[in-house]
Amino acid sequence: MNKKQKIDLSYLLWTLLPLAVGGLSSLISADGMRENALLPQPALQPPPWVFITAWTILYLLMGFGAGLVWNAYPRGKKDALIPFYAQLALNFIWSPLFFALKLRLAAFFVLLGMLGFAVWMTVAFYRVRKWAGLLQIPYLLWLCFAGYLNLAGYLING
Repeated sequence: MNKKQKIDLSYLLWTLLPLAVGGLSSLISADGMRENALLPQPALQPPPWVFITAWTILYLLMGFGAGLVWNAYPRGKKDALIPFYAQLALNFIWSPLFFALKLRLAAFFVLLGMLGFAVWMTVAFYRVRKWAGLLQIPYLLWLCFAGYLNLAGYLING
């Protein structure tokens, strides 16, 4: 296998990682998601298909950005992936907290941590590969919107 094939495979693997983490978290939380849909929702709550579409796109951008960092010149790439892993771990925890365990306030604080690590990840990615960082901007914006929905869901439903 030549170097180009290895690089292409690494992009695929990096892209699949966040998709797998998000998919598993959603599977664990599926019953809670169905129950949550029956509760009063915050203003600006999008329909379910928006979440599926948005998260799929965001996970693809996140994974591709991580692939760009991984395949960059070795300087700094390992450090740039630390916040990627941290925010992905918090991302995995958020859905079960909010939906399955109904710990909406705890989930909000996890989301704030996720946002902090996502900002760190974006800056770290940008320093290694400009486009890797820029690809994370939609994720940062979505996390801000998700924070609003999370906090409003807590205030409405406890």
